[in-house]
Amino acid sequence: MNLTRDVALSSDSSVLLFIDVQNFNAHRDGAEYRDLSQSNFDKKYRYFFDRLENQVIPNMQILQKSFRHAGIEVIYTTIESLTKDGRDRSLDYKITGFHNPKGSWDGRVIDQLQPDEDEIWLPKTSSSVFISTNIDYILRNLGVRQVVISGLVTDQCVESAVRDACDLGYLVTLITDACTTYSQERHDRSLSAIKGYCRQLTTQEQLEELRGVRK
Repeated sequence: MNLTRDVALSSDSSVLLFIDVQNFNAHRDGAEYRDLSQSNFDKKYRYFFDRLENQVIPNMQILQKSFRHAGIEVIYTTIESLTKDGRDRSLDYKITGFHNPKGSWDGRVIDQLQPDEDEIWLPKTSSSVFISTNIDYILRNLGVRQVVISGLVTDQCVESAVRDACDLGYLVTLITDACTTYSQERHDRSLSAIKGYCRQLTTQEQLEELRGVRK
């Protein structure tokens, strides 16, 4: 029996997962940047936002539309506490200071990628969505075998999700130009580090594959 990660998507056993594409970290007014002067913002985050606005979000929108059209489930996760004061957060998030209160604007998916009313959105309080949510239970209920991942940021929450999904028995595809981090070097290093865990496709390559699996 030949086992491989290079398996084309099946519409009835696949899902597109968007990770942390939310106001908190993908909007200039998000809490992560709110107290920064424009000069400090430009110094630390200009690369990130340039890539996000010019490539990553447009590619995410294309993927979202195409997966919906193919009849494939689209799921979202964002950093958001289950409580107003964040007492349910992981120790790591408490130390880091990540806290988007339950129901907050910062915890919402950005306007450009708004979920449909019947799509699944999961709040999380850890780097990996597989640790602080019941996503594994949900994916198995949906009959999912293949997870396509896009999101923020490549070498943190995205990479954690790729590794955990792989270890839990899913076939993982990472869309390389629909995720980003704070420098090109960090992005490239992360892609290299997790290459053994997942297929890596560009948005265009994934779209070409989708043309063969639409219902």
